[in-house]
Amino acid sequence: MSVAPVEPFAQFDAALLARARAQSRQSQRSLVEELQALSGLEARQIVRQLAEPFGLTVMETLEMFGQQPAFDLLPLAQALARHCVLLRRSDASDAQGLLTGVIADPFDLDLQTWLAAQAGCTAARPLHLRLALAGDIQAYLGKQEESARAVDTLVGDSGASKLDPRRDGKTASVLSFASVAEGTSPAVKLVNSTLYDALKAGASDIHLESTTGGLAVKYRVDGVLDHAASVGGIELAEHIISRLKVLAELDIAERRIPQDGSFRVESGGREIDLRVSIMPSIHGEDAVIRILDKRAMIESYGSLTLEALGFDAPSLATLRSLAQEAYGMLLVTGPTGSGKTTTLYAALTEIHNGREKIITIEDPVEYQLPGILQIPVNEKKGLTFAKGLRSILRHDPDKIMVGEIRDRETAEIAVQSALTGHLVLTTVHANNVFDVFGRFTHMGIDPYAFVSALNGIWAQRLIRMNCPHCATPYEPDQAELASAHLHPEEVGDYLFMRGKGCGDCRGTGYKGRRSIAEILTLNDEIRELIVDKQPIRRIKAAAAANGTRSLRLAALDLVKRGATTIEEIKRVTLHA
Repeated sequence: MSVAPVEPFAQFDAALLARARAQSRQSQRSLVEELQALSGLEARQIVRQLAEPFGLTVMETLEMFGQQPAFDLLPLAQALARHCVLLRRSDASDAQGLLTGVIADPFDLDLQTWLAAQAGCTAARPLHLRLALAGDIQAYLGKQEESARAVDTLVGDSGASKLDPRRDGKTASVLSFASVAEGTSPAVKLVNSTLYDALKAGASDIHLESTTGGLAVKYRVDGVLDHAASVGGIELAEHIISRLKVLAELDIAERRIPQDGSFRVESGGREIDLRVSIMPSIHGEDAVIRILDKRAMIESYGSLTLEALGFDAPSLATLRSLAQEAYGMLLVTGPTGSGKTTTLYAALTEIHNGREKIITIEDPVEYQLPGILQIPVNEKKGLTFAKGLRSILRHDPDKIMVGEIRDRETAEIAVQSALTGHLVLTTVHANNVFDVFGRFTHMGIDPYAFVSALNGIWAQRLIRMNCPHCATPYEPDQAELASAHLHPEEVGDYLFMRGKGCGDCRGTGYKGRRSIAEILTLNDEIRELIVDKQPIRRIKAAAAANGTRSLRLAALDLVKRGATTIEEIKRVTLHA
């Protein structure tokens, strides 16, 4: 059940070990973290040094993430509290031997004895122990928490939910671990725990997809969907969707047409808006919940500035120049979730000096900017982008931000505003800077007026960065290079890096995102080509001569420096 040292440690003397153990007991840091601070060695090097004298082997992150937790023997809450986990192995011939205990401190013999008791092991049948970094164990438990708690809490007593729709101006209800754990109906419990887990994971969207046997729960984290849990039972799946409809004040009896609604919760002392989209499918109904956390942006970047978004210096200088123009239009484009609104918020924060009137109209207001008049769209009450923009022009603005141009009327008013002495910052959905011209032509906007008003177009994407803790160099083969349209002779000075997956990145190999941009500043030559409806290749050539660099080239610069991978740039950019 427990193990004892069999030989001296290679790197640490007894005094250093004793000091590290004493500091670990007094602080919130693990033994490895204390040894790292005292010795200056890497964490994984330290854990290997600790494992050998005890006759233990180190469990790497990917191996841990490939096994299933035995939460029936060691509940999740206790595993989190004690920084250990029981895993079920597949390399043993009997049920007792299927268990592996993973610990972070080999000196804690009391924990080892307790863990063996939880597993039902004895001195005659000892528990198989492995050593791992405390951060890896916590990351593994955090990952399992997204699905395990949602499923494990499906049974409980009947009771009132802490998560109720916001009606008649009432404040948002509190969503916390306590409210998730309280006894109530299975459907309500699963909705509560799913929302709680998604917020904890930093998800931007929650997908509830009906299947032939129940429901699949997925979170979109850093722009990528990740399967979180599976819920069995068609009846339970229908109850879950109905619960979301109740929260969003939708018609629970209507299952044949799409429905949209919203509600609000409070978590961690802040209010969070949730937008719900219900869509009929062949297996029932699917739901997508968009999470709009007004404070997450400032917490993610530390401060709402353009530098914090991660743009390269030339792009940053160009954006600042466009945002400080006296009048005209700056268009930011890109797909949903590419950070367009965040970029505009950062630009507004920098140009706001208190001497000019800045007004925004948004759907919804995602972040509150001090000293700026922000107007939320309310289509049910008749306040659309177009109607709101007309009213804004009568409110003596200097600079205007329009959350999104969706229709011809809004586009026409925005163009006229830019032509009559206002600086208009806005977004539109397009794949790159050149597709914007087609979008406005399709909406019926006069090309001459549009290019006369337009100062520049900014297209952007968010690229996941390699995890700094587990990224290592590697050499891509010719097939991988060819898939990205790269030739071996072009990549001689590239530093190819790829994350292996660790506790810090939750096993993905990526941690954090940064923005890349494609910028088109208009000059007279480009304006004439657009008005004359010249072929797009001529416009691209003139833009390249004027300094425009494609999104793909911006992404390849990150690959060249080892900041991201070929797979990631293929995911978010085109080959050419």
